[in-house]
Amino acid sequence: MTMMKTLLGAAAALALTAGATLAEPAIIFDLGGKFDKSFNEAAFNGATRWATETGGTFKELEMQSAAQREQALRRLAESGANPVVMTGFAFGDSLNKVAPEFPDTKFAIIDMVVDQPNVKSVVFTEQEGSYLVGMMAAMASKTGTVGFIGGMDIPLIRRFGCGYAQGVKAVNPDAKIILNMTGTTPAAWNDPVKGAELAKAQKQQGADVIYAAAGGTGIGVLQAAADEGILSIGVDSNQNYLHPGKVLTSMMKRVDNAVYEAFKEGADLKPGVNVMDLKAEGVGYALDDNNRALVSKEMEDAVNAAAGKIKAGELVVHDYMSDNTCPAASF
Repeated sequence: MTMMKTLLGAAAALALTAGATLAEPAIIFDLGGKFDKSFNEAAFNGATRWATETGGTFKELEMQSAAQREQALRRLAESGANPVVMTGFAFGDSLNKVAPEFPDTKFAIIDMVVDQPNVKSVVFTEQEGSYLVGMMAAMASKTGTVGFIGGMDIPLIRRFGCGYAQGVKAVNPDAKIILNMTGTTPAAWNDPVKGAELAKAQKQQGADVIYAAAGGTGIGVLQAAADEGILSIGVDSNQNYLHPGKVLTSMMKRVDNAVYEAFKEGADLKPGVNVMDLKAEGVGYALDDNNRALVSKEMEDAVNAAAGKIKAGELVVHDYMSDNTCPAASF
């Protein structure tokens, strides 16, 4: 009888181990949906790349409201998914509650640091990539006025705007920079109509290049800019293809790589903070057939030279989140 219990116990342990090894990873998309052509879609592309390369499958959830975050995390953890990846800083509070309840489950959060022993926090130096596209905006502008349209008014998005402004001023100290936010609630991420309205208003003030860091709202900014005959700058994903020849470039934030690597690590995901900066190719700018004619060799050389200095530590781009100031411009 004792021998049988031991064998059964060993078999059960083996089954649990095998289950953990074969556990599916999971991803939860923030508001705006996985096909927002920006932040969430970049995350989805990373998950899809992992599935294509490995033949594996993954679970996914798209939320309908902010109130679902904690429930979604708990549901996936209870289902045995491992690791569970979430897109966006807004999951921070919910993850702090849920992670301790599932110590054997690994979690990864993008754009927020959560100090838990089973959590990997992935953050990006958005200000560095934004600096580079700011330089490009200043070099492409004929009016000397450029714009920035953010989504929800939070320090993270101001980090984009301030890095952009610093890059603009590095090229043209006399440039005028118009900075607007879409709103103060999560709805600001998915309001393309408001984005278009802000873009048109900025054009009326002289802006002929507008950078959108606003999730799904940015789609409206890019559309309006194309309709109005001015240039736009995309964000997160490569959005050059949305309006070929009218999107100057896109500030690439490699959320896809962050998700891909988390899925690749699986249940062995390493907790801690992972900073994806310009040197680690976590951010950058997009250059392809859709915008090649818009980017001169002079522009490309200048931006690449600045990128080299940033990587070497010779040029430091101000981080709004370090002290909540924006020396190059004001909101």
